[in-house]
Amino acid sequence: MTIWICSLDAAPSLARKLRPARVVSLLSPYDTFPVFDGMGPDLHLQVPIHDIVDDVGDWRAPDSSDAERVIRFVESWDRAAPMLIHCWAGISRSTASAFITACVHNPAADEEEIALTLRKASPTASPNRRLIAHADALLGRNGRMNEAVDLIGRGEISMEAQSFSIPSSYAAPGS
Repeated sequence: MTIWICSLDAAPSLARKLRPARVVSLLSPYDTFPVFDGMGPDLHLQVPIHDIVDDVGDWRAPDSSDAERVIRFVESWDRAAPMLIHCWAGISRSTASAFITACVHNPAADEEEIALTLRKASPTASPNRRLIAHADALLGRNGRMNEAVDLIGRGEISMEAQSFSIPSSYAAPGS
């Protein structure tokens, strides 16, 4: 099954079209999180974080507990129906969470392959490096997730990404 990534504006219509098994919303603590029909807290994770890599005043960057919440929520996804992940623009927090989701479900896969698939699917993808760094540590990836995101670099500048998807399954190297 697939992992879909989009902006807040695109999320409601994409959810109606895809009928995802789960939704992850990553928005500022000051934003209003959308409501998706039939999606209670057990199926819709709301993560109130700013899209920054360092805390600035009362703006909170993702911390280890945010990465852990994403990991715990996505690890029980059975992949029978799509996962929908969105942030404000579909560029940073959501692409980081999609990368994390793919890594969680493919513990033996090459992180670079997943990151390159993300880049190929979206030229604007710029995964939030702080969220990735925390997930890398929690998943015991020994810096490989960080290196993979460094490899693809920052995406093209855009105010809002086009909705896109990546696979949820990747082959382990040598298989």
